[in-house]
Amino acid sequence: MTARPTDGPLIWNVAGLLADAVGSDRQYPVRDVRPELPDGLVLTTPIEGAVRLSRTNRGVLADADLTTSIAGECSRCLKELSIPLVLGILEEYLPTIDLASGKPVTFDDEPDALRLTDHHEVDLEPPVVDAIVLAEPIAPLCRPDCPGLCVVCGQPLEAGDHDHPDDDIDPRLEALRGFQVDDG
Repeated sequence: MTARPTDGPLIWNVAGLLADAVGSDRQYPVRDVRPELPDGLVLTTPIEGAVRLSRTNRGVLADADLTTSIAGECSRCLKELSIPLVLGILEEYLPTIDLASGKPVTFDDEPDALRLTDHHEVDLEPPVVDAIVLAEPIAPLCRPDCPGLCVVCGQPLEAGDHDHPDDDIDPRLEALRGFQVDDG
């Protein structure tokens, strides 16, 4: 069953789904979502994709397939780039309040489990932000064969001639100037 777009950026009220039979589901499109990101991360394209919310015997399972891009810098040549990310989120949310009685529900054996809000809403923003942070590459490259920067002048190696004179060799290393590798 396809439903209307989100109630908030990444928030859906699931009170109706909680009243349905186990296995029932709802699908929601995600369009033009831009959550705040930590650690200086910046989205270059909004989050797009789809979320499927399914009723489980304990709560709601959120299954999201999302795409976005973040700003980055090539770790070799320092060019600015946009890093595409494909995010797969699969999280179960447990209720905090019983839908029928209005009394609090406890899952003491699972203190770290994600919870629905007191208004029976799935808030997918924290897991999405965590997924973006975890998907950020450690050393992004503009292309796999990026040659990087010249260690002498700092110009991109692909920009042209980088034949620098050998005049500035440390005198302590002068003996190595004539070193040649023995092929044997």
